[in-house]
Amino acid sequence: MSVVLTAGLKMPVVRVGRMAGQYVKPRSADSETRDGVALPSFRGDMVNRPGFSGGEREPDPELLLRGYERAALTLNFIRSLMDGGFADLHHPENWDLEFVGKSPSAERYHRIVQRVADGLDFFESISGEKIHEARRVDFYASHEGLHLLYEEAQTRFLEKRGAWYDLTTHFPWIGARTADPDGAHVEFFRGVANPVGVKIGPEVDGAELQALVRRLNPDDQPGRLALIHRLGAANVQQALPRLIKAVRDTGIGVLWICDPMHGNTVTTEDGVKTRRFANIASELETALAVHRAEGSTLGGIHLELTGEHVTECTGGPRGLTDTDLRRDYRSTVDPRLNYDQAMEIAMLVAGHGPADLKPA
Repeated sequence: MSVVLTAGLKMPVVRVGRMAGQYVKPRSADSETRDGVALPSFRGDMVNRPGFSGGEREPDPELLLRGYERAALTLNFIRSLMDGGFADLHHPENWDLEFVGKSPSAERYHRIVQRVADGLDFFESISGEKIHEARRVDFYASHEGLHLLYEEAQTRFLEKRGAWYDLTTHFPWIGARTADPDGAHVEFFRGVANPVGVKIGPEVDGAELQALVRRLNPDDQPGRLALIHRLGAANVQQALPRLIKAVRDTGIGVLWICDPMHGNTVTTEDGVKTRRFANIASELETALAVHRAEGSTLGGIHLELTGEHVTECTGGPRGLTDTDLRRDYRSTVDPRLNYDQAMEIAMLVAGHGPADLKPA
């Protein structure tokens, strides 16, 4: 995906994976009812278990240790992949690219990959040197810092940098449910030097957003604060200009990121949570247009995805329907884009080009 984006936008791409996380999930309701039986909600694998029984929904502190263990294993695995040349741009033909056989963008994708390979060959031919940086990439981890005790336990003062850092992840974010400017989560994350994100929905008002920006980035430090708007395809056109104006009035710079996933969650007639690919693409396209019209820049995209061929979101290159969802639905919480759908989103954004991402 990042190769497609870099080639299409002619801009560097910072890769941040929502992985090796804290495995905790904020829930809209404290309890879940099935067949007249009410039990505490599943709050993530580091708190309780997804099975619907009293014992499985009981919080288990042992899961905190298991979550830390899985996060460490995941990060070490990613490091080994990066150092081993997993993302070597010299050999993109070795990547798993099944999607191009079914995607309407297949021909365009092949042209992009060939252009990248030809460019590398040309540079190395005239310089007589290999581009070693093209053999590996930097990859960062991110998660919602919901479980403050877990985050605090891994926060350290780094003498060489003279600041406190939350070492659970590179880029923690504050969720829309815990973004109270006077709340505990904002208080904690304003004290660490990590870059921090905040999820904001259509219900946030201008004064509250301005208070968040001033609290989390009082010194207007570039790259310190990202605002991740999750507005929904039906709301983005109306809500986003108001949010952009409110932040601009503070005089503080932020990085704008679009999350087109969370505002577009729906439930089928069978009670299955899903997301429509068309709505995800629509919110993203509209956000790009609004930022450009407002003289702002959309600097990032937040997607929930997997490299596997799950059937959790409908639409996309394979035209999945509600009936297809039961075929391979694996998520215990949120529906994710599958491999084909995620690559199609990358192609959509890459098609805009650098001029579309810069203010007029």
